[in-house]
Amino acid sequence: MTDGFKGQVAIVTGAGGGLGREHALALAARGVKVVVNDLGGARDGSGASQSAAEAVVAEIVSAGGEAMTSGASVTDFEAVSRMVAETMERWGRIDILVNNAGILRDKSFAKMELDDFRLVVDVHLMGAVNCTKAVWEIMRSQNYGRIVMTTSSSGLFGNFGQSNYGAAKMALVGLMQTLSIEGAKNDIRVNCLAPTAYTRMTEDLGLPLDALEARLVTPGLVHLVSPDAPTRCILTAGGGGFERAYVTLTQGDFIVGDDAAEQVAARFDKISDREEEIIPEMGAAQAMIELGKAQKAHGGS
Repeated sequence: MTDGFKGQVAIVTGAGGGLGREHALALAARGVKVVVNDLGGARDGSGASQSAAEAVVAEIVSAGGEAMTSGASVTDFEAVSRMVAETMERWGRIDILVNNAGILRDKSFAKMELDDFRLVVDVHLMGAVNCTKAVWEIMRSQNYGRIVMTTSSSGLFGNFGQSNYGAAKMALVGLMQTLSIEGAKNDIRVNCLAPTAYTRMTEDLGLPLDALEARLVTPGLVHLVSPDAPTRCILTAGGGGFERAYVTLTQGDFIVGDDAAEQVAARFDKISDREEEIIPEMGAAQAMIELGKAQKAHGGS
């Protein structure tokens, strides 16, 4: 796998510590030139410092790799665009984007201020949008690109006190689904990684540090940005375990008539039956399936 990475260039956001640092180090060890992006703020997004990113760059350089620091905030599209321009000026291409930057402002929805909701969505969702938009045309012109969105089980399955974080993380899945379709003709593969690891972001959750080291997630990231990467994959990872999550559609049922609402309730078990569920290739498939049910019910072909 190492040979396939040589000469490539990656931008890893939030790479001053935790998962981002491990991702950056692993890519650099495979010959990738790495932009170590980190605003250097606190866990809640306040403040800024370049020291953490500079330390990671120093690690990479001391091991014989190439890296540069960026303090661009992912919420600032102009700053992100400058980061991308500087990367192109220095190395001439961008092959990999790892959208890893994030913050937390956890509270129950009843107690959460809307500003805290907006900021978390801005960093996680719009931060990924800004970075992806800034590299998209470059990857299209190269006919090559690998992009990873960092999602979360809080988005996929929910978690108390994280309505803002969960909403942003599930939105990244939707972004991945569409971009993987739009990028296919230019070999831009877009995936999601849902990590479980002991980092600054999760230190309050009581996770076992030794069993859930951040480095144990990174092999999954490496595959998702490799030349042989899949696309439209939601890979979950933690403690050496790797799983794949899916957004699926059941076979459902066809219900019309004056008592349709009552029939939906009465037949909800059948609607929910997961036997023979499918993974639609795109959103339009749902409409085609439902249209097919209607045509069949009315004797059409």
